[in-house]
Amino acid sequence: MNTVQIRSAERALSFGTWLIVCGAMLYSVLTVTPLMRAHTADGWRWTAPILPIVVDAAVVITVRLDSTLARLGGHGGPWSIALRWMTGAMTLALNVGDSALAKDLVGVSVHSVAPLLLIVTAETSLAYRRGITNALQGLKARERADRAEARQEAEEREDRTDRRVREEREHAALLAREQREHEAALVREQREREERHAREERERAEAAEREQRAEHERAEREREQQRAEREQADRAREQQRQAREQEAAQRRENERREQEEAARREQAEREREQREAEREQAERVARERAELLAAGPATKKQDDDVALQTVAAAFHAGLPVRQAAELCGWSIGWVSSRYQELRDTNPVLEGASA
Repeated sequence: MNTVQIRSAERALSFGTWLIVCGAMLYSVLTVTPLMRAHTADGWRWTAPILPIVVDAAVVITVRLDSTLARLGGHGGPWSIALRWMTGAMTLALNVGDSALAKDLVGVSVHSVAPLLLIVTAETSLAYRRGITNALQGLKARERADRAEARQEAEEREDRTDRRVREEREHAALLAREQREHEAALVREQREREERHAREERERAEAAEREQRAEHERAEREREQQRAEREQADRAREQQRQAREQEAAQRRENERREQEEAARREQAEREREQREAEREQAERVARERAELLAAGPATKKQDDDVALQTVAAAFHAGLPVRQAAELCGWSIGWVSSRYQELRDTNPVLEGASA
């Protein structure tokens, strides 16, 4: 099989693959659109075909790029495989979704044909394209080897011809070389004299140049030394500046810590004063309740406010309703109602018994 036949097979594979992809896309759009329309709000049902078109567009991108990479001998990596299988799985799920929801096994089988064919076709076409690419590369390698072998044979023939011509030229050149050597000897003597004179001139010029270079190097060393001294002075000034900045930062840190410590002491003082005030308030309330309870049975009805305070003191002291009624001079029913209100507002306290 030659390159033309392989190219023809590749075109047939591409045509068949795209025919299956286009048919599966059309079938998917027609199948998935009713499902999306049934699960979309009434005002947005016109968007039902968008999802199958987007999924199928991803399938087209995957097939197209995989075919290009296979033709170039490359590989898309794990993300390409993930996209190819993810789009295939999405297409399969969307196509069989309506039948699966209706528990129609025949419908699931029928609607799974197109997406499964699309998935298998994508994988198979990718394998075929890689095989075709490898075959083309093998053919090209063999063609290059044949061309190299023919080129080598041609070069060998040319070498044999060149050797014969070279031998003839060498014989003629030998005769001419002897004549040229004699002439060259004369010219060489003249050139040697000129070169000796020129060499002496160059040596004198190089000596002057070395002296000038040495002077330049001395001046450069002096400039380097001055620059090093300036850099050292700059570093010393920088270190002094950094030391001053560190001292200032340390002073600011100490001031901040002192401010925080003062704030903590102030907060602790406020909390202590608050606890002291709460304790005094509790002691005052306890004294008032004790005074109300120590007054003994009332000879007449107490005022409303005083009666409420007496009942509250009796409730918190755990006195029965009857005794609380005697202390305030009100009826047992009224006192029972106040006890119930206190139980509602203080569920953790146990109510007094009647």
